[in-house]
Amino acid sequence: MNPDVDPEGPRIPAAADCHDGRERMHAAATAAGKGDTLARYAADYPKGPHDQPQSMCPAFGSLRVGLRMRRTMTILSGSACCVYGLTFTSHFYGARRSVGYVPFNSETLVTGKLFEDIREAVYAQADPTQYDAIVVINLCVPTASGVPLQLLPREIDGVRIVGIDVPGFGVPTHAEAKDVLAGAMLRYARGEAEAGPVAAPRTGVSDRATVTLLGEMFPADPVGIGMMLEPMGLAAGPVVPTREWRELYAALDGAVVAAIHPFYTASVREFEAAGRPVVGSAPVGLDGTAAWLEAIGRAANVSADRIDAAKQRVLPAIQGALARTPIRGRITLSGYEGSELLVARLLIESGADVRYVGSACPKTPWSEPDREWLAARGVHVQFRASLEQDLAAMREFSPQLVIGTTPVVQKAKEARTPALYFTNLISARPLMGPGGAGSLAQVVNAALGNQARFDAMSDFFGETGRGDRAGVWESTPRLRPEFRAETRRQLDKAAKKRKAEEML
Repeated sequence: MNPDVDPEGPRIPAAADCHDGRERMHAAATAAGKGDTLARYAADYPKGPHDQPQSMCPAFGSLRVGLRMRRTMTILSGSACCVYGLTFTSHFYGARRSVGYVPFNSETLVTGKLFEDIREAVYAQADPTQYDAIVVINLCVPTASGVPLQLLPREIDGVRIVGIDVPGFGVPTHAEAKDVLAGAMLRYARGEAEAGPVAAPRTGVSDRATVTLLGEMFPADPVGIGMMLEPMGLAAGPVVPTREWRELYAALDGAVVAAIHPFYTASVREFEAAGRPVVGSAPVGLDGTAAWLEAIGRAANVSADRIDAAKQRVLPAIQGALARTPIRGRITLSGYEGSELLVARLLIESGADVRYVGSACPKTPWSEPDREWLAARGVHVQFRASLEQDLAAMREFSPQLVIGTTPVVQKAKEARTPALYFTNLISARPLMGPGGAGSLAQVVNAALGNQARFDAMSDFFGETGRGDRAGVWESTPRLRPEFRAETRRQLDKAAKKRKAEEML
């Protein structure tokens, strides 16, 4: 018998509900046995200087990874409102399959019945004719209550079971939650590969050494990277997060890992445990591509002649594309995808005047080449950027174009400044190599040319829809400044009372 497993089953203490504060949820999870998991997340995904960036529910990242994999089922364990929001968002982003859900109430949560319900659901769904793996994700309340997914069986009838905790109070952003699941799957697959033969990818095994690509990319980018690697005798390997379980084995078998997105800390740990070198940055722009090819070649023990041959094939084409599609304008840029620094490099090499780059992701060793390149050109790089910092940069630098998240874009447009939503309009384009060199110019230059339209719209609508004029009215609203004055007086009085009580 396993001495670490209670023979009477897991005893799950009552936890704070999902409306309680972050500190209380964290304390409850630690008391319930999740302290090691939270400590690992705190080390992998450091926060600060503020608590964490404003972002969508982090669990969406893990859910997205599972839903994009073939023969993989995802089951959520969390509050019904959270599950509804996550499934709504996942289908909005193109999910084409159902999401499993194990409901609970106070009784099943406290007594441990929820864990039994999850185990029953996993056994019911573990059909090897349909699935290679089942992913079970604890959201905030089950994590805070200590629901022990680690006690689930590792496999059922050949179907792998991967249980992870992705609480909003432990994982800062949905981008990093992708790494939580990707890292857990790589760890599982590495154990399988070390134990014996594993399945080859459906597309077969490359006859050349491969470069594993870490981070979600525009579909054309891996193809372009493969063409750039060819003169060095290398091939582009799988993209992690993968689209199929067996691709994990091929990813671990790569000669080098390219951390295109630099925040996949747990995944990097698995690759390093497998003895694979990891290279940061990406083949973006002229300088970035030259430096990346050099770093990849050295890590893969490629001769200097072959590295130079790869450069000679691709760099002139990139230089020509940048010259043909210049960008002229002052830009601030922010986002939460993890590729913000790469986009900024490409914009600058295209001629743009970029003053500020904000990323919701943390600073890591694999983002350092891009940070140094940008800093050398006077760009302020803000990791773990908050909405307030992004807006402050917009006010300070008075950009002609703002690229950012939804609330940043909204504020920019209210201020008559053209703006583009990073996720849908920028990261949904190729960035790497010659194909990426001119890819941003059309949309960015079109936006920069829209200033007159914004001025005309703002002049036409004036103050309509702002402040007291917001909403739909049948008649002109009557302003009552005396009510506001009285409310302000009451607030000041309450503030003075609190201050006096603190001095006692």
